[in-house]
Amino acid sequence: MYKLLAIALLFFGLTSCWPTSVSFVDGTMDPAWKSFTVKTLENNTGNAPLSYNAKLTELIKDGVQNNSRLALGDNADSSEVNIEGVISSYTITPVALQEGDVASQNRLTVTVQFEIFITKPEEDIMELTSSRFIDYDANTDLNTVENEFLSEVSDQIVQDVLNKLFSNW
Repeated sequence: MYKLLAIALLFFGLTSCWPTSVSFVDGTMDPAWKSFTVKTLENNTGNAPLSYNAKLTELIKDGVQNNSRLALGDNADSSEVNIEGVISSYTITPVALQEGDVASQNRLTVTVQFEIFITKPEEDIMELTSSRFIDYDANTDLNTVENEFLSEVSDQIVQDVLNKLFSNW
């Protein structure tokens, strides 16, 4: 009987201290920020896929909406956070040279330069250059795997933008 009473008291004692809710704060994201806009990224490269800038723009919108309390605004004038950017580099370079200057691996690198304009509580501009890459076998036909590689690189670029917004690193 005493064992049952001790177990019941222990159970109620532990559950009464259990947290009923957990809240996460968006890093150092300013509480005055309510909405954001993303201007379609410019593509200043000659060899990136034509639709890549639009796809990356949509991924950034989705990333901010899904990972913060910010709502997508109608226009830059009414939003507190406005993101603009330029895809400045899209390169493929050999990285693992073997005997006879033959590459065994290539590297696809994408570089995007962002300017994040803040309108409230005070005007500010945050700048970010995100350069991400993926290495792949030199015998692989890039045309067959390019979308998969760009998806992985784009996810990393979106995470860089989120890190900048949340922590201003």
